[in-house]
Amino acid sequence: MPVTFRKSFRIFPGVRLNINRKSVSLTLSKGDGARRTYSSTGRRTTSMDLPGPFGYRKTTTRRGRR
Repeated sequence: MPVTFRKSFRIFPGVRLNINRKSVSLTLSKGDGARRTYSSTGRRTTSMDLPGPFGYRKTTTRRGRR
């Protein structure tokens, strides 16, 4: 069985700090269902919960470390 570690802290309303075994990320969210996540590994994720039959959309961009 793999050992996993994940912890999430709510810093302010709409701002969350996520810590796991390999990285740290910061999630910024708005009240309308849109979220933007910035990871220490260079990943940038935009996600949104759309109304009606459209459901959930997510876009991820991977950037190299410098």
